Amino acid sequence: MPEALSSCIPRLVSNPNADRERAYGPSERAILSRAAFDEAMAEIGAWPGYAPTPLRSLPGLAREAGIDRLWYKDESGRFALGSFKALGGAYAVLRLMAREVTARVPGVPVTALDLVVGRYAKVTRALTVTTATDGNHGRSVAWGAQVFGCNCVIYVPAACSAGRREAIAAYGAKVVVVDGPYDDAVRRAAADAAANGWFVVSDTSYTGYMDIPRDVMQGYSVMVEEALSQLPASERPTHVFVQGGVGSLPAAVCAHLWESLGRQRPRLVVVEPHNADCLYQSALAGRPARSKGGLDTVMAGLACGEVSLLAWAILERGADDFLTIPDEGAVRTMRKLADGEHGGRAIVAGESGVAGLAGLLCAAAHEDVRHALGLAPDARVLVFGTEGATDPQVYERLVGRSPEAVAAA
Repeated sequence: MPEALSSCIPRLVSNPNADRERAYGPSERAILSRAAFDEAMAEIGAWPGYAPTPLRSLPGLAREAGIDRLWYKDESGRFALGSFKALGGAYAVLRLMAREVTARVPGVPVTALDLVVGRYAKVTRALTVTTATDGNHGRSVAWGAQVFGCNCVIYVPAACSAGRREAIAAYGAKVVVVDGPYDDAVRRAAADAAANGWFVVSDTSYTGYMDIPRDVMQGYSVMVEEALSQLPASERPTHVFVQGGVGSLPAAVCAHLWESLGRQRPRLVVVEPHNADCLYQSALAGRPARSKGGLDTVMAGLACGEVSLLAWAILERGADDFLTIPDEGAVRTMRKLADGEHGGRAIVAGESGVAGLAGLLCAAAHEDVRHALGLAPDARVLVFGTEGATDPQVYERLVGRSPEAVAAA
């Protein structure tokens, strides 16, 4: 078995509280549910430009990992945003605007089309949404605000690249740079929203703020259902590797698989950078805990120091393992996809978007971790490539070629 990422040493903790016999019950359905998914799917599926993103087979990297099958859900073409985040932030903005219009114009059902054509513009133009972001979530919220007719202010940490700030501003949002990490931007957005009467549309939840993050996570489940429907019926995955962040994405993946497949669901491995490991630390502590690292990571979209409480309520029983990897693993995985080592046309993938795949390749290159995760030769793994080159300059610096050059190869 090739050990191409053998220098990328992962850290693993298996979740001591995982309960694969536990049914997906009322407490979990109060957070995420098939019923709420059906509503999200019906709405998002009707948006102009909606189409399921491709599920790609990566036979070359499956061989490198010593497993039977490897599938990559490629979100680089999701709407105009190049990221799965388009499913969450924009959907939450829509839900929020519909609720606020209904509260002001009672008895009138409000549709997405009503908002798009400006039927209630007098109401929505007086409303402002805000959030903190490392890039992709803020872009989705800004896009949703532009489409559904409200104002938008986005807070970014100092480390957020100029390219990502410009991409957010292109949708008409005001971008505010916070001198600190992502978690400082979260607190600043919440404080300014309270002072100005704005609405926070965040993918992280905290005490007193739960409803909107549910909508964000529920939007993400559209991606999971697409992947399930695209998989060969006789080749269901044995494992899913998914990137962490505050936990909203892995919780959405976990919940949808848990409720849909029960005990037959794949083993869920959550992957984080070594220096932004709040979920790994939470698994060790058995409760929500802060990252022990300084949040300095090339995987900027995962540079989160604190766990979303709603996400942890799902992951504390539903996730099986928590894995952290060095930045080198993500960068080398981006290059593998760009070079076609997976066995097909080049794939343009961003540094945060490859974390799940990089986690698999790092784990497979170390026999002790491989064995602990049950990555046998007949294993079949699903990963989510959650972004393309959302900052082309960062991509070119890391890969050595522009995303356009890679795509044309």
